[in-house]
Amino acid sequence: MDLILPEFGLLFWTGLVFICLLFVLTKFIWKPILSSVNEREQKIAEALDLAIRTKAEMKEMQAQNENLQKEARAERDAILKDAKETAVKMVEDAKANSKKESEKIVAAARMVIEEEKNAAISELKTKVALFSIEIAEKIVRAELSSDEKQKALAEKMAGDINLN
Repeated sequence: MDLILPEFGLLFWTGLVFICLLFVLTKFIWKPILSSVNEREQKIAEALDLAIRTKAEMKEMQAQNENLQKEARAERDAILKDAKETAVKMVEDAKANSKKESEKIVAAARMVIEEEKNAAISELKTKVALFSIEIAEKIVRAELSSDEKQKALAEKMAGDINLN
């Protein structure tokens, strides 16, 4: 039973050592431990505050990033719209210019065709006149080949002159 029930001397010295140890711990070690624990607690609190501020800043930066993305998208859409309008305008201008050019070419071609037509008609009239003169000359020679025919023609012409 000695192990279960200690004697009074053992209890006294154990208590005395405990009280001395408690006094030494309280006087010399407790304050530095508490100050280091308090410093650690303060650093942890500061780290948590910093984490909260960083999280808030991140949210703010994320919101700014989203706003920048929206602005960039809007600017991109505006640029694409302007590009499409410019392309449509360029196509319309090109169509109008090509239409004007084609009208000029068609007008020039019509003028050339008209000039060629007039030249062909003039040449045709000249050739018809030459053929008519040749035919008339051949007919007159055939008609006037004999003296009797020449006399009859002269009398007919004289008769036509008197009647007028």
